[in-house]
Parts: sequence; C-alpha cells; structure tokens
Amino acid sequence: MRVHIILAAVFWCGFVDSRKIRGISSSYKRFYRERKSFLCIDGSKILPFEQVNDDYCDCEDGSDEPGTSACPRGRFYCTNLGFRPHYIPSSRVNDGICDCCDASDEYNSHAHCQNTCWNLGQRERAYVEGQMRTLDEGLRLKQQLIEEGVLLWREKQAQLRELQQVAEDLQIKLEEHRRRKNEADRLKEQTLKALEAGDSGLIRQNSTVTSVFQLLDSNKDGSITVDELQARVALIHDEERVLSEDEAVALLGGGHQMELTKFRHTLWDILTKGDSVKIKDTLGAPDSLGGEDPHLKAADRAAKWEATNLKKVEEAYDTVNMEISDLQKKLTIDYGTDWEFLFLNNQCYKLKVYEYTYTLCPFNQVTQKNTAGTEVSLGHFFCIVCQTLTRRTVCVLGGCGP
Repeated sequence: MRVHIILAAVFWCGFVDSRKIRGISSSYKRFYRERKSFLCIDGSKILPFEQVNDDYCDCEDGSDEPGTSACPRGRFYCTNLGFRPHYIPSSRVNDGICDCCDASDEYNSHAHCQNTCWNLGQRERAYVEGQMRTLDEGLRLKQQLIEEGVLLWREKQAQLRELQQVAEDLQIKLEEHRRRKNEADRLKEQTLKALEAGDSGLIRQNSTVTSVFQLLDSNKDGSITVDELQARVALIHDEERVLSEDEAVALLGGGHQMELTKFRHTLWDILTKGDSVKIKDTLGAPDSLGGEDPHLKAADRAAKWEATNLKKVEEAYDTVNMEISDLQKKLTIDYGTDWEFLFLNNQCYKLKVYEYTYTLCPFNQVTQKNTAGTEVSLGHFFCIVCQTLTRRTVCVLGGCGP
C-alpha cells in the first residue's frame, strides 16, 4: 500500500511539472488557466487544454506553444527577475544557447546556464542611476539658466524703458534747442539787415539785447551769474586776467546774478560802450564789441552757441535711438520658452579644424578664418541653423522664414 502511494505521488508531481506553462508574461496568464479547452489568443481555434505546450503547433499565432519551439511565429517570454524582461523567438528555446539571463529558455537542453540577471540588473541600475544624476544636474543647470535668463530679460526690459524715457526727454530738449537756434539765426539775420540799412534803432531792439544775454547765460537758466560773467567778459586794459569776484559783482549791480530786465538797463550799456570791459570771443581770446559791429558779433556768437548745443543734443538723441533699436532687436529673438538661452547672447565659441578657425556667436555671425588671417563670414547664426535643420533658404531674425 505504501508503495502505491509513493508511485502515485511521483506520477502526480511529474504531471504537474509537465503542465507548467512556460514563456508567458503575467499579463497573459489569464489565458492559460487550467480548464477543459484552450482558445487561441487570436480567436482562430479552440482545442483541448492538453495540447498547450505539447510541442505541436495548433494555433496560427503560436499562442498554444509559448514554452516550446514548435511554432515558427511563436514567442518565448524571459521573466529575467532582477533585470529587464523580454521576448525571444520560440525557435531559440532549448537550442543549447542561453538567451534569457535567468536560463528559463533552456529548461530541457544540455546547456548549463547560470542565472546572471542580478549582475546584469546591478549594472543596468548603476547606469540608469548615473543617467538620472546627469539628468538631475542638467535640470538643475537649466533651472539656474532660466532664473538668470528671467533676470537678464527683466533688466533689458527695464533698460529699454529707461532709454525710451531718455529719448523722450531728449526729444523735448531737441525741439527747444531747434527753436532757440531758429530764433538766434533770425536775430542774426535781422541785425545784419539792419546794419545794411543803417537802422541803428533797430539794432538796439530788445531782440539784440536778448541774444547777447543768451550768449552770457551759458547754462540757459535765465540769469547771468558771477561765474558766467568771469568766463565771458574781460577787462579792456588787462585782457588776460580773469575778473575777480568783486569786479563781477560790481558789473552785476552788486548782486550775484542778473536777470534780462536788469541786464537791458545796466550791463548792456557798459558792454556796448566798450571803454572798460568787453565780451571774449568764442575761441577764448578777448575781443571788443567795437570794431566790427558789437551787435552783429553778439548775434553771431549766440547763433553759433545754439548751433553747437543743438548738434550735441542731436548726437545724443541719435545715439540713444540706436541703442533702443539694438536692444529691441535683441528682445525679439527667441531665447527659449523660459529665456534659458539668453546667457548665450554676446558670447562666442571657437573651433579649429585643420587650417581653419571657426567662430560661432549665437544669435549673431558665424565666421571662418584661415592661417593667413583671411576671415570670411559664413552667414547669420539663425540662417545656418535654419538651413541645416529645415532645409529652408529664407532666414529672418529669430528663425526661418516661410
């Protein structure tokens, strides 16, 4: 009796092992539950469950033989616990070559396969961890560049607003200086016409007085100060000496500044007489209002003074507008979704290839220089990138044209 029980146990264990379904993933196990019949996964045929993994291909999709090499279209699933699972063609099952790192494909062959999945998994995990560290470092650097780019963008926007405000202020000054220059030119023309006509009364009109007053009022604040008088007026008998403060105060009627109304009735008469003081010329050498008509000289100096001031303001206005235009062009460039590439602006990179040195300036020019020093422009950065990536030949600032 005991012998029969042992034989039955051995037979049952052999039967259970023979019915073990190999070569399937956990997601397909529901199709291979022990039952009376088996439905091919493609639905093409129903067959007795005993015909699964019987080393004979019954289903067209090979699903009845996942653990044997019977089906030409079959696939064997390597579980590879500890490493990456994957499929192999069923023709490689029990062919004497270890294809699965867990040796599950050679369960009934002469090959002596070792389970290497853990070692392979360790190397794989170490590689992935290294990749993740690299990715984390890249993301950290990108975030840093984004923060710097946002700050730079805001700084450039603030700089643009400041320049635009300066341009508006200069525009107002420019219009004022143009008005003053036109007035000075008109006064000079009137004085010249009056001299030609011999009309001395017209020469002494307030317009001429105003032009001389403006000549002395160098900062154009509407009053003549001691410093301005010392800079523009000299003594007749001692042309090289600068007026003392007391002398200047005396000429200003005892005060430290003089308005146009008071100038018309006091200092104007002293200057036109030319017996004690005189106005210095524009080159700094003392010269009298006498000789050549003093009114004409004063009007001429005032006209030249206004022309010089107007030119300075025009140059400043043009310079600011050029800076605004350049900054606006830079702000129209695509520096990335979060301005992460803004740091590349105004930077250049060099690469030497044989006898040529290439200089690439992102968002600017790309040049090539040979050993003889001859430099050739290869085009604009955006155009080269555009043509390389999209094969388009039309290039616009910041990207490719249509």
